Amino acid sequence: MEHLIFIFLIGLCAGSFANVCIYRLPKRKQVLFGRSYCPKCKKKIKWFDNIPVISFFLLNGKCRSCKKKISLQYFIIELLIGTGFLLIFLNYQNYFASILLSILLVMYVMIFFIDFKHFIIPDVLNFGVIFLAFFKNFLPDLTLVFTQNIILSIIGGIVGYSLIWIIIYLYRTFKKVEGMGLGDAKLMAGIGLLFGWPSVPFVLFVSAVLGLLLVMPSLLKKKRSLKSEIPFGPYIITAGVIYFFFGEYLYNFILI
Repeated sequence: MEHLIFIFLIGLCAGSFANVCIYRLPKRKQVLFGRSYCPKCKKKIKWFDNIPVISFFLLNGKCRSCKKKISLQYFIIELLIGTGFLLIFLNYQNYFASILLSILLVMYVMIFFIDFKHFIIPDVLNFGVIFLAFFKNFLPDLTLVFTQNIILSIIGGIVGYSLIWIIIYLYRTFKKVEGMGLGDAKLMAGIGLLFGWPSVPFVLFVSAVLGLLLVMPSLLKKKRSLKSEIPFGPYIITAGVIYFFFGEYLYNFILI
């Protein structure tokens, strides 16, 4: 029981670090050094006001100095990653698999929220995922849906990147505007490296459907147009998670 509490606490701390990265990376600020501060009044946050999850409740969701509300995002991300760490270590006995999934969880959460808020995906995160996705081919049997065939993995990375690059090129050629960013291409390269090339069509299709379903209401209400900028990274990540849990079952169902 004690080790599970420890893992949960490590996850909460990882969530706190993810919050720092989500705020600072788009601003090109240092993430490893420098005290945390309130983004509204700029006052430095005391250590006892920076305890993951607990401080949010003790402060009643408000900055001690300026009394402005603390974004619920901080609490959600800390709890999400803390719970994610716990569930990973409960469900996967292979320590290499548990550590790999935990690191990927943190990185994908950061990508999800940064792209959702700022419409960018920092290269340091995409390249981090790409490195892990390639490195996992050399680990002992992970017993995961990730491919550990290095050829399939590399082909998957190339296919994932190339398909998004082609979409970007065609959209720019015919529409004369940027349809997607290369950050999305690098993100798909990471997905392809993790699962192999068969995952790429599935993830692209599901992410496009998710994006269309979630954007459709704002299009119908004319709050957005077809030319509006839409963050595609969160949909790619969600589709990748769906593939992780259900991809093989869905492919078997289709083939039957």
